[in-house]
Amino acid sequence: MKPHRLVAGGVLLFGIALIEQCASQPAPPPELTPIVSVKELMENIVDPAADVIFDSVVTEVSAKGIVETRPTTEEDWIKVQRAALLLAEASNLLKMPRQIAPADDTSAQPAELTPPQILAKVDADRAQWGKYADGLRDVAVKGLAVAKAKDVDGVFELGSALDTACENCHLEYWYPGDKKAVPPKP
Repeated sequence: MKPHRLVAGGVLLFGIALIEQCASQPAPPPELTPIVSVKELMENIVDPAADVIFDSVVTEVSAKGIVETRPTTEEDWIKVQRAALLLAEASNLLKMPRQIAPADDTSAQPAELTPPQILAKVDADRAQWGKYADGLRDVAVKGLAVAKAKDVDGVFELGSALDTACENCHLEYWYPGDKKAVPPKP
């Protein structure tokens, strides 16, 4: 066998081994850069999506009578499904370390923690923060199933579960211990 063929064969085998090794190693996770604060995420994604669910099954009683709102069309159900999808994905966004509020935010009320106080609580126990985000995700995933099944009663129950998931987190991080902020369940 000629020496240059032996060298070429060795180089080829080394190249194949190198390619296999590179292909078997997972790529590093992408670097994620938050764009908005938790407050802005809540105001622009979580609250509007939650409102779609809350407002999709409503019974209003007034002097004019009873008015019931229910999803009835395919478009109505798609709106509920999209809202549940947004909430599920927003729960992942909440887990990304980010500012609690914009730097110039001074909107905290007397019973509320300030953004630096909230951030200190979050940073002290990120696992707990993650559990609250997971609670939101779990409710939202149930919402997907409810919307696909076109289950009006399920959407009504979903609204209650969503309210509970939100309030549990708010009572921990936004207005801790302020039981007066949460109306008693009937």
